Amino acid sequence: MDILQIVGIGFLATVLILVIREQKPMFAYLLAAFVGVAIFLMLIGQIDSVITVLEELADRSGIPSVYLKTMLKIIGIAYIAEFGAQIVRDAGLESIASKIEFAGKMLILVMAVPIISVIVETVLNLLPA
Repeated sequence: MDILQIVGIGFLATVLILVIREQKPMFAYLLAAFVGVAIFLMLIGQIDSVITVLEELADRSGIPSVYLKTMLKIIGIAYIAEFGAQIVRDAGLESIASKIEFAGKMLILVMAVPIISVIVETVLNLLPA
């Protein structure tokens, strides 16, 4: 049911943006950005429930919480960078959108290094000396 509301808002916003863009392009961009943020905020509740389930699974499986938190931060960086890049791309600034995506990838790499090092150490410990 939520997806129907989101798609409806998206279609309505698209029609309004197409009409407004002819007269006031800046307002059309602001409307697009506002609708994007509104849709994102509509999903916050769903994201919270997914995080709760993942935390429960991590607790039951004995995975240290630092790894789950790092993975959730990585996922958050990816989504936020993509969202920001799309908003900037809507304004027609492809070069800045690419820089936002690059920054997101670099932050993900930085956050993933501790997890990668633990995986490599575990594999090395499993190999015969």
